[in-house]
Amino acid sequence: MKRTIYFLIVIALVTASCDNELIQNPNTSKVADNFYSNEAELEEAVNAVYASLQFTGNFDTAIPAIGELPGEDAYDQTPANDGGVYGQLDDYNVIAQSGLIANIWKDAYKGIQRANIVLNRIENIEYNSEETRKNRIGEMKFIRALYYFNLVRIYGDVPLITSEIINPQDSFGQERTPANEVYTQITEDLSEAIDLLPVRSESNKMRVVKSAAQVLLGKVELTLQNYDQAKLHLEEVVSSGAHNLVDVNEVFSTSNELNEEIIFAVQFSSGINSNSEGSDAYRMFNPTGRVVGNLTGTKGHGVLKSDFYSLYQNNDKRKDVYVGTLESGVAYNNKIAVPTTVVGDAESDWVVLRYADVLLMLAEVENELGNQTNAINYINQIRNRVGLEDYNGMEDKSSVFTEVDLQRRLELVWEGHRWFDILRQNRASEVLGISDNTKLLMPLPASQIAADPALQQNPGY
Repeated sequence: MKRTIYFLIVIALVTASCDNELIQNPNTSKVADNFYSNEAELEEAVNAVYASLQFTGNFDTAIPAIGELPGEDAYDQTPANDGGVYGQLDDYNVIAQSGLIANIWKDAYKGIQRANIVLNRIENIEYNSEETRKNRIGEMKFIRALYYFNLVRIYGDVPLITSEIINPQDSFGQERTPANEVYTQITEDLSEAIDLLPVRSESNKMRVVKSAAQVLLGKVELTLQNYDQAKLHLEEVVSSGAHNLVDVNEVFSTSNELNEEIIFAVQFSSGINSNSEGSDAYRMFNPTGRVVGNLTGTKGHGVLKSDFYSLYQNNDKRKDVYVGTLESGVAYNNKIAVPTTVVGDAESDWVVLRYADVLLMLAEVENELGNQTNAINYINQIRNRVGLEDYNGMEDKSSVFTEVDLQRRLELVWEGHRWFDILRQNRASEVLGISDNTKLLMPLPASQIAADPALQQNPGY
């Protein structure tokens, strides 16, 4: 009976069930097996893949939280809210029963299945434009790679599924795939996507484009400490001229979304579908009890620590743009615009990749390769944009790394990078005092372990 229930859950996940999702529920007349038979129908499936990025377990709240709260700059001000799942990240005591951990797993595999559906069906569907068909394949491979990159960094070994699940029983009993094999699939998907995707233009900037795949592949190679390969892909983005730094006030402006600094963002819109299409990030991550006009109900799960605000120099333009402070002195992420009417319906897109990150990754790569002068040149582009003078510190590898690390914290605060930066640099003990390495991976959801004994739990949980 347990297996039957599990299979029903799986098929519900992989074919979608929410009212505003574009993939049809299996209980409706348009069952997925029979539905995707022409370009128009498959385009709905493509849209559903993009929509999955907005899920709670993806870039609405869970991925940003898991990328920041375990780091040293943010904390959960009110852990009692939402069952303590955010506070567990902050305290390194995440339990396998965590709803947040379950949502990340569930929603990532929803998105992966949706991408696999498109990739499976598109070869047999005639498109009016062969170029569009190639673009869609590239988009799906990028998004699938993004999901697996998140999964492998969070859980380690995870089941690798690259084909559409037609019969849910086929997924039962699949063991976790070694992380190195998952990374191989990620790099293959992104390499293929680079060849299939178009360069960025005004007409396609809301979709996945070539530079997004190049940057994500560069980030993957940096994570794997393949510095020459990371440099190659990141330099291609710089030389393309498709992106640039913009004024600090414009980077996260809702009136200038998808500006030339933004390489890939998960898009949200407020005031649509009974206020259900916006982001919940403002409500979840602003200080508890923050009141702006008639808006109340913020939950305090992502407040910045008191010493972080002081890291900005007084003449740093980011100081009061990226970070805000209440009269009480509590600092918070100011990159999320205040919603207009409903506290959980924010307009702000969630920026996944942007050009400032490219420059800072290149600075780190050049420093690792012994090219400190090149690294400092990239650092200075970041510093000069915010009104700071050129870096004038020591030029040895350790000193330059310290400056790169500081600029990553100040520039990319609350964008979901800090924890993953610390992990890939093997600095959890040095920076956070974590001596138990089992805390560096999250537990697999208890519900998944109970449903399928083939999935073995991570050590320490």
